Amino acid sequence: MTAQTRILELVRDEAQLLTDLGDVDMLVRLVGPSRLVLLGEATHGTHEFYRLRAELTRRLIVDKGFDAVAVEADWPAALRVSRYAQGSDDDSSAESALRGFERFPRWMWRNTEVSDWIEWLRQRNCSVPEESAQVGFFGLDLYSLRESMNAVLLYLDRTDPEAARRARARYACFDEVAQDPQAYGHAVHFGLREDCEREVLLQLRDLCGDSSRLRHDGAAATDELFYAQQNALVVRNAEAYYRTMFSGRSDSWNLRDQHMADTLHALDRHLTAQRGRPARIVVWAHNSHLGDARATESARRGQWNLGQLVRESQTRPNESFLLGFTTHTGLVAAATDWDMPVEFKPIVPSRPDSIEGLLHDSGLDRFVLALREGSDALQHALSRERLQRAIGVIYRPDTERWSHYFGASVSRQFDALVHLDTTHALQPLDADAISQHTEEPETYPSGV
Repeated sequence: MTAQTRILELVRDEAQLLTDLGDVDMLVRLVGPSRLVLLGEATHGTHEFYRLRAELTRRLIVDKGFDAVAVEADWPAALRVSRYAQGSDDDSSAESALRGFERFPRWMWRNTEVSDWIEWLRQRNCSVPEESAQVGFFGLDLYSLRESMNAVLLYLDRTDPEAARRARARYACFDEVAQDPQAYGHAVHFGLREDCEREVLLQLRDLCGDSSRLRHDGAAATDELFYAQQNALVVRNAEAYYRTMFSGRSDSWNLRDQHMADTLHALDRHLTAQRGRPARIVVWAHNSHLGDARATESARRGQWNLGQLVRESQTRPNESFLLGFTTHTGLVAAATDWDMPVEFKPIVPSRPDSIEGLLHDSGLDRFVLALREGSDALQHALSRERLQRAIGVIYRPDTERWSHYFGASVSRQFDALVHLDTTHALQPLDADAISQHTEEPETYPSGV
């Protein structure tokens, strides 16, 4: 018996079949007592990944009392959706609330799966008697430089006009480049203008360090102060991110994922204080952010990610749970380049030397592998570094080996893995933005 044959037997023996995407009982059981549950995706445009994440999150909210969903999205746009989900009438529907996602790639959040799930969350929140028990929807990312500056100013205009005047003077440092933060980073890097590091740091300190003078009596006002502080943090970290973009990929990658971790931990502290018990949060993001970077080749480049930082910050065993997703082939919603229309692209069948290829060779269609709870033999068999595919908002099949594959030890990267052999494209809400496919961005080359 060859080593490959033995591994395939282990996979078949320990695989837990998924007969229906709505049947997530086994995944709920695997989550166990974990209170930070990180749900990944191998692409940013697969219908089944979004559906399974939504179903599992629904069960975690209903059965285990989870408090929030934190996603790979901008803080201001996600907060607009959260307000709708928590009963605000500023938007008439989830589709309307999701219009806050204006920049590329809109389909990542403006799609039918997310819209339907947000409508469910609003109905669920409206049925909860205590307003403090409602579940929110929050963004972890840092691309919203201009929007977050505007949100800080709007908050201070309402609560402290003098502080708003100071904030405007500081943020004026960006002048017209706030509309094009990459141009700001380029100009600073090549010495064409001064940076705004001091100004945004002073504003963050002003808002966070002397908040006692602001009106924040009551839970709702405390929430609004927290939201404003997080927007100020986004501004500070976005300034640093765009300034480091031209210095090297590792620096900007690490800054971005550190920001995600800092935002998640700040949300955790805020909700813990609000609930009077440790908060329970679900995270939705790409595998490349949620699978422990120490188990991937990126660690050799000095990169870390959100999953690693969450695991390293655990205060007790199994406080977190990392779930990865893989697929062998199908269709995916993705673009050919940055700011180009979304297309329904065929996914090239996975390489035979990849983890996806191995799982495909098992002959099983849809299944879960419990890696943390699995046998020592399975963990050892899947500990060897293999290629793993990451399709982001950009998919380039012609350069797939170099654009979308990286080395990873899957049994150390995740606590469990979902494999869906053939998958389908996510359906964007904006049908006019779809470019049918017939046969250097911030997160170049794969847009994750």
